[in-house]
Amino acid sequence: MNAYSPVAEAPPSFELPPGGLGVSSPGAPEPAATPRGRPRLGLASADPLGWLLGPAVALLGWTIGSLGGWLDPRVLPEPWAALAAARELIADGRLQTNLAASAWRAAQGLALGSSIGVVLALASGLTLTGGYLIDGSVQMKRAVPILALIPLLIIWFGIGETMKVSVIALAVFTPIYLNTHAALRGIETRYVELAETLGLSRKTFLSQVVLPGALPGFLLGLRFAVASAWLALVVVEQMNATSGIGYMINLARVYAETDVIVVGLVVYAILGIASDTAVRAIERRALAWRRTLAR
Repeated sequence: MNAYSPVAEAPPSFELPPGGLGVSSPGAPEPAATPRGRPRLGLASADPLGWLLGPAVALLGWTIGSLGGWLDPRVLPEPWAALAAARELIADGRLQTNLAASAWRAAQGLALGSSIGVVLALASGLTLTGGYLIDGSVQMKRAVPILALIPLLIIWFGIGETMKVSVIALAVFTPIYLNTHAALRGIETRYVELAETLGLSRKTFLSQVVLPGALPGFLLGLRFAVASAWLALVVVEQMNATSGIGYMINLARVYAETDVIVVGLVVYAILGIASDTAVRAIERRALAWRRTLAR
């Protein structure tokens, strides 16, 4: 074989059929351990419950401030008062009903925005014509705040559920598109050259090279998209909503029920953490072949 052929220059672990994009097989050897006496340059093994440290410190400060009288209960109620309000909301079913309404709105917007973002990213990232038609428009849309689009969406769709889901979908669409498009355009040309040398069909090239190469970018965009969905949900549920956590918070503001407002904010925080944790779990499983500083 010619020593200067592209196949000879390819990494030894590059195998298209099993995993694509040079993914080593599950039986590949682990990196060598750090020699004794040398400091480790990477991070130590992560504690799966380590993320609880920050919220625990915040809760401790809140409790100490309430017990010491430094926090006015009319401004920020005590933790036990918020807990009592949560029990009351659960007992009469208001929290469950509003939570289900909010989760359904967020799920619809996330599904719609993600689907549109992926389709447009593929069209723009894999073809020059698609890039000319789509990418410039998306970049201009990215510069326009979501809040600035709400009046126009109200004129188009009214003040009902369609408008609310559309706002969430627009908030979700941008991070999905940007990260997926960047991942597609960032695939190294050596993989393309190797696929051409091996005579792969376009379908195999897309499934074994392009999609695995874009997956890390898509999952990163999905994490941003989930956070954007909840942020957009907070906004739309303040506007003529008759259900949802935002509606519950807005109603509590009218009656100065700060404990109910705190409960709603905590629910938003829990939803955000839970959804981000779910996406990260999917990311760890889908990208198990990668070795990074985090593991």
